[in-house]
Amino acid sequence: MGTAKPITVLRALEIGWRTLAAVRHDDDARREARFLLAGVLGLEPGALALERDRVLTTVERNTLAARLARRVAGEPLQYIEGRAAFRQLDLRVGPSVLIPRPETEQLVGFILDWCQGRNDLQALDLGTGSGAIAISLAVEGPFHRVVGVDISASALNFARYNAKEAEVADRVDLRSGSLYSAVRPGERFHVVVSNPPYVASGETASLPPEVRDWEPAIALFAGPTGLELIEAIVDGAPAHLEPGGLLALEVAPGIVESALARIRANGDFAEPELHTDYAEHPRIVLAERHG
Repeated sequence: MGTAKPITVLRALEIGWRTLAAVRHDDDARREARFLLAGVLGLEPGALALERDRVLTTVERNTLAARLARRVAGEPLQYIEGRAAFRQLDLRVGPSVLIPRPETEQLVGFILDWCQGRNDLQALDLGTGSGAIAISLAVEGPFHRVVGVDISASALNFARYNAKEAEVADRVDLRSGSLYSAVRPGERFHVVVSNPPYVASGETASLPPEVRDWEPAIALFAGPTGLELIEAIVDGAPAHLEPGGLLALEVAPGIVESALARIRANGDFAEPELHTDYAEHPRIVLAERHG
């Protein structure tokens, strides 16, 4: 990429593909090369074909080379671009927030299904991160107020930016704290939702390098069992859920039975529902508080 010879979009795609093919599967390398080049040029990936003969400027070439090097080093695409797609949202993200996952999109979908026929609701999102869940509920659901809580000041800054971009900052109340510590005594919600850290501290080596080496540990690891935060969320939920309100959790398949047992033992909930993710792994737990 350092040569003075003009480089067209078509040639840049080939260079990007060959660079990434050294560390990625061929199909992934081609897709990611398109994604990175489109980001550099401010285009949608599908528009590159129409610009195939366009010559990259020196700044564009250098920017692409830097981004390719970051990807070869294993940095997630979303951090390189600073953006992540989530349902209807285009979120700003960075290394201080977890990259939103398709499974979490499903979690939001189940909540929205539960909301059908209900109006004027309030929700509490514990561990809001980039604000993906909280903002999606405000954008898509019948929620006049969504409270998002996170212990990370940097994550809250991302969430504030994303709420403003989605034009729901007036309905998304972002607070600093650990779980229910940021919630006032007696403050109740129709939905309490969380995609909390649920990886056991001893399972670090089992994570993909892109996750283990780049995403924030505070958003991944819960403690020795992986259940620590889930248990705290379940135990504290009845004090902040309206009668008939919904507790919605994303959990790891390996601890889902323990999470269900905790909900059943609580005594304040009806029999919980368990739903699978796109890979057919048990992932999403829903439980209504007794009315």
